[in-house]
Amino acid sequence: MSGLDQNGRGAERAGSQLRKLEQSLLNMAVRRNEDRLRQLLAEDFLEFGSSGRVWTRKSIIDMLATETNFRPPEIEEFQCSMIGEKTALVTYRTVRVDVATGERLASLRSSIWVRRDGEWRMRFHQGTRTSN
Repeated sequence: MSGLDQNGRGAERAGSQLRKLEQSLLNMAVRRNEDRLRQLLAEDFLEFGSSGRVWTRKSIIDMLATETNFRPPEIEEFQCSMIGEKTALVTYRTVRVDVATGERLASLRSSIWVRRDGEWRMRFHQGTRTSN
């Protein structure tokens, strides 16, 4: 069996796990659970938000604790690529409909996940608003 075949299966398995973890981060119960967020976000986590704001692990956990009116978006076009033995890049699009206007709002998302102590942890995330 070639290394490519092994990497393909590894990426598929990691992709399935990471899609579930990304989806969990859109769940209000997880977003409000500081202990769970500390498990999911690496200590050196950094996010470039779609608003242009830079978030650290502490600042994003603090913000999520007070978040109101969050409507989870749908994940589309999810892809996972292994960029190292214990490092994965996931990319996807999130889409939500603005309740007030009916407008479809989309963002391109990318995350770098690292496997530390046997668990996946998000090291970096970026959201970029895009046209529909």
